Amino acid sequence: MDLGTSPLARELMEQLVDRNRYGRLPPGPLLPPAVQLARFVVTPRQFFSACQARYGSPFTVRLTGTPPLVVYSEPDAIRDLVTGDPDVFRAGEANAVLEPFLGKYSVILLDGERHRSQRRLLTPPFRGDALLHYGETMQAITQKAVAEVPRDRPFAFHELSQRIALEVILRTVFGAEGAQLDRLRDSLTRTLDAATKPGMVIGFLQRDLGPWYPWSQYVRARAEVDAELRLLIDRARREGDRRHDVLSKLAHAKHEDGTPMSDEEIRDEIITLVVAGHETTATALAWAIHELTADPALQERAYREIRDARSGGVLPANAELPFVDAIGREALRLHPVVPGIGRALAAPARIGGVDLPAGVLAIASIVLAHMNPRLYPEPERFAPERFLERRYTPYEYLPFGGGGRRCLGMYFALYEMRIILANLLDALELRAASRRIRTVRRNITLAPSGGMPVVASPRR
Repeated sequence: MDLGTSPLARELMEQLVDRNRYGRLPPGPLLPPAVQLARFVVTPRQFFSACQARYGSPFTVRLTGTPPLVVYSEPDAIRDLVTGDPDVFRAGEANAVLEPFLGKYSVILLDGERHRSQRRLLTPPFRGDALLHYGETMQAITQKAVAEVPRDRPFAFHELSQRIALEVILRTVFGAEGAQLDRLRDSLTRTLDAATKPGMVIGFLQRDLGPWYPWSQYVRARAEVDAELRLLIDRARREGDRRHDVLSKLAHAKHEDGTPMSDEEIRDEIITLVVAGHETTATALAWAIHELTADPALQERAYREIRDARSGGVLPANAELPFVDAIGREALRLHPVVPGIGRALAAPARIGGVDLPAGVLAIASIVLAHMNPRLYPEPERFAPERFLERRYTPYEYLPFGGGGRRCLGMYFALYEMRIILANLLDALELRAASRRIRTVRRNITLAPSGGMPVVASPRR
């Protein structure tokens, strides 16, 4: 074999070039970048945990096709990363691999003033009275889904939570109804199914190789969604600002210079809300139920709180349920749906006492930060009471990211999780149909395997 042209020789040469370009970085594995990429895609939690155990924090990993990743997990370093100058710490650039899914105008992919302007327009529909207005819709959707759950035989809970989360988005974000609602539900389901296949975020897999190939299926389904969105945007502009759905609010929002959002901007932001808000919420709910079925005492405690919150026999959509909230937060701690957040450094920067050169990707590992035993005693244990006993800083607990880039839909997602969990547990007792649940990757999210099978019985 000609070592000069072998894949191994080329990868070793690339690593030497990397080291000459970026200088001395924190230590990390010497495996070829292709091997590190495979481990990162297939078993990200185990890969990062093994790196931290061997090299400490921070450590450096090298993945094929990207600059070196310097990975942090300590609160002080995470504070430096998420509060740094946004013109230096570029989150949009770090998320560039998501452009084929979200579109170039997505707030997740923008930096600088363009990001700040877009974020200002997107914030109002997810705060205050606007948020509370969605509660009754979320509750009605959940109650209808609960009534249709099969009793006393296994079903895939993750599929149920995906259906509920998608219906919530269709009603609160799109404002679709009738036949258009049905068409949009079908095309969005196919879009999300294709987009969440493992590896679809890798550029060389994004090719049209025929109707059965996941990327080809995604492109076709996304075109159908875009066509329906154009119709919805036109309708929203004609009807005026009298509806409560998010799309209608964006159709009438204006930039600071008085110009309205373009159809392309609205489309990309709506798709971003779907991708960021559907899969993440559905997956977090599945992990919460996974933990509750493992501990009937926690499930019973949650039910007692729900029962006590009823008013005249009816559970209000806006009921205060601190323990149910804590279950959702602890599920997001122990099983963060997105494993980390990144910043591409546009200039040299100091993070956690370590000087890094321009060009590298600085990563805050949510998985590792949430397993810090100094912050979370017995970190492997599911213990919702942590969130009743202590308030964690945004640099210790960050399932929705942090700083000026924290997820706009955070309060929407937590509110939705509370309502769905409360209405599920109020009507059903749930038990595991399988304890052999492992973490699997669905594109950028980490989900329970096998659809998270459970068995439901009517609440006694």
